Amino acid sequence: MDKFIIQGPTPIHGELHVSGSKNAALPLMAACLLSEERSEIRNIPRLQDIYTFTKVIQGTGTQATFHQEENRWTCDGSTLDTPEAPYDLVRKMRASFYMLGALLGRCGEARVSLPGGCAWGPRPVDLHLKGLEAMGYKMSQKGGYIEAKGPDTLPPSSFTLQPSSVGATINLVLAAVLRSESFRLVNAALEPDVVQFCEALQAMGADIDGIGSSTLTIRKVTRLKGLDWDNSPDRIEAGTFMIAAMMHPDSVCTIHGIRRSELGGLADDIRLTGAICEFNSEGTSVRVKAPERITPISVRTDIYPGFPTDLQAQWATMLTQAHGTSAVEDRIYEDRFSYAPELGRLGANIEVKHNVAWVTGHTPLNGASVMSTDLRASVSLVMAAMVAQGQTDVLRVYHLDRGYEALEAKLTAIGANIERVKE
Repeated sequence: MDKFIIQGPTPIHGELHVSGSKNAALPLMAACLLSEERSEIRNIPRLQDIYTFTKVIQGTGTQATFHQEENRWTCDGSTLDTPEAPYDLVRKMRASFYMLGALLGRCGEARVSLPGGCAWGPRPVDLHLKGLEAMGYKMSQKGGYIEAKGPDTLPPSSFTLQPSSVGATINLVLAAVLRSESFRLVNAALEPDVVQFCEALQAMGADIDGIGSSTLTIRKVTRLKGLDWDNSPDRIEAGTFMIAAMMHPDSVCTIHGIRRSELGGLADDIRLTGAICEFNSEGTSVRVKAPERITPISVRTDIYPGFPTDLQAQWATMLTQAHGTSAVEDRIYEDRFSYAPELGRLGANIEVKHNVAWVTGHTPLNGASVMSTDLRASVSLVMAAMVAQGQTDVLRVYHLDRGYEALEAKLTAIGANIERVKE
């Protein structure tokens, strides 16, 4: 395993470019299985989850290739011959469960292992299964696998997601576009990743009404053409860099390759801390300058366009440098605070009560050895180490490799002192 050795404190100053979105890329890759034609997706990040999901897709017989030097992914859907996704691959990442909807949509049957992924939070797939049953598929569970089957044409149906779920929305749309006479999905997720996914399917020939709203209506089409698509930028990576730029009073960064419309209210929250946050006229770049004194601003995560749960660890880390006490409440995943004890090892004052982290700053941080437990917890530790005094060793950075492309190279290029070594 690799670890990061980080020397701090170091202000960051310069320009960064955001990579393509992993959370958007994986559903697009699954969508390509619905077509028997060749597909190509560009702006795919070089991340472990992309390599893993490519192997999952290859396991179905599909010829899929990640051209990593070009950040380009291709597949030939005509070669798919095995509607199965095995445990040894699916256990490595939860998004592999998109194979259930994709294989049902394409083949009318599927055998998919229950998923794995980050070791936090109860994130059951019950919603996915209940929605598929409501659509008309027959479901059973045997030996850790979901086995499902349905006819060529499913009768008209509807399903309401309670709560709204990105993963369930994607899986149900995948299973409906080639099979359901008419399927109405209520309380569908509104995240930009879901909107792009539906727009891509529409470009392939799918019949989907209500894209961008909370109610989607899908009607069966007989075939889909191959996908030719440019993946969107990673809004979570963009948000991570924006928050990191606030933590040292001498930091100022310009972050390129973003979509302002996909950042929700993050910029407003950043300005409330006293930081400068300025977009270019096209909304594709943002300049963030740290304040001399960070005003503590509490946040509460919620479904899009609310504050993203994938940024709450980063925000809490920033608050360790604010002057006062504030709260970070997670209303999506109640136990996503594994980073708090590790930040405490660096000197942070964080008290977690139920689903709220109370952060008291301005506390001096000092280097220590800390351990990553999930993707966003990992990057929060890196951010803390960049303002801590002395050396910090961040262990198990394989979590970071699942969601941040060349993180240490990007941050080192603008002033951070990060070295990757073997543990």
